[in-house]
Amino acid sequence: MIYTGINLGIIASAIIIILGVSQNISVGILLMACWLLFVIISLTKGYSIKSIFEMSILGGRKSFVVVEILLLIGAVTGAWMVSGTIPGIVYYSLHFIQPNTFILLTFIICCAVSFLLGSATGTASVVGLPLIIIARGGDVNLNIAAGAIIAGVYFGDRCSPMSSSAALVANLTDTNLFQNIRNMLYSSLAPFILSLGFYYELSRLNPLKVGNNNLPQEILRTFKIEYLVLIPIVVILVLSFRKISIKYSMFLSVFAAFVIAVIVQGYPPLEVMKDILFGFKLNSHSFLQNILAGGGVISMVKACVIVFIACCLAGILEGINAFDGIKNVLHSKKPTGPLLYGITAMLSTLTAALGCSQSIAVVMTNQIMKDCYLQENYRFALDIENSCILTSALIPWNVAALLCTTTLGVSLYGFIPYAFYLYSFPMVYFLSFFFKFKEKIKKTNPDHNFNGIYPR
Repeated sequence: MIYTGINLGIIASAIIIILGVSQNISVGILLMACWLLFVIISLTKGYSIKSIFEMSILGGRKSFVVVEILLLIGAVTGAWMVSGTIPGIVYYSLHFIQPNTFILLTFIICCAVSFLLGSATGTASVVGLPLIIIARGGDVNLNIAAGAIIAGVYFGDRCSPMSSSAALVANLTDTNLFQNIRNMLYSSLAPFILSLGFYYELSRLNPLKVGNNNLPQEILRTFKIEYLVLIPIVVILVLSFRKISIKYSMFLSVFAAFVIAVIVQGYPPLEVMKDILFGFKLNSHSFLQNILAGGGVISMVKACVIVFIACCLAGILEGINAFDGIKNVLHSKKPTGPLLYGITAMLSTLTAALGCSQSIAVVMTNQIMKDCYLQENYRFALDIENSCILTSALIPWNVAALLCTTTLGVSLYGFIPYAFYLYSFPMVYFLSFFFKFKEKIKKTNPDHNFNGIYPR
């Protein structure tokens, strides 16, 4: 069979990545090994070296937008550090955060901001980074804090009216965005409530230890904290509400932070530029040296390389139609009911792992599964939103996870057990197919034809 080699390659790639991750081998090296494997497979299928190279470059070019954002995130982090923006957010936040509910508040804050911004990356930068710094200063397990943050930022990335992924799904499935949002909010009630309980318990077991350090006082001794230092974050928030591209928002925020660092904090312009490029580091001897540090454009180079290799691999997979064999089998079997969602969830996770991008996973899943849904467009849209939009953020080498972990400066893998909302959601949603919710939904909107959101 023509697809046997490709299917074996997909299985082998999964094994390479899983075993490599378990041995702490660099994700970039693992993806390069998978790329070389599919180069060999493509050669055996009759593709020339030139065509394989062109497929790789075509895929690699798709990484440039993400690379730009990654580099800007590095610049934003460095600029916000030296300008006092992040120290200011941390200082003001410590006045109302309760130690015994820190993890729970972290999740709720990230959910709220991500719903307003519609961007996981923007939310991770705006509130996620200050929260992870508070966690570091308060001796909270960083993996737990990162799990709550990443789970929260993808709450809004999934169902915000401003979310690009929600718009992409609506466009591909030919559905109404706002009807999709209503369906998504309804289906998120149970997982969200369960997550509140999960993060409350984690908060109780891992309280913020603010009494054991002088973090607020040390921040005041090191930085000039006044409301002006919050201008860079206001720039991003306002421009995001105005639907200005996140790239332009970040650039203008960096510029605002540069001016504040020079005028308010009194740093020389060349030193500020150095911190933006190479990362911020305090010169004074203070325990803040290990808490308020990092960022910089250069810090993102490794992540940029991983994204580029991932997109090169996705380019080959797309070019050789790697998933056509799976598509043909599914169309012949015609799965229905809970099995249909189960297959969509597993397939979307596979495409998210091999395509290494949330968007690529959505597009591939749509191409493979759309004929299986027999015009049930709204159910198809909801199934995609409740699978690869969330599971992409659980795959360490996927851009969805990589952007957040790199921004927060945390482990690529350690957050996964604590991102409860992301992995509990698909399980709860799958179980919901065993209950008849269709009539309940119709009662909330009797004039709308829900087009079979729940199983026949």
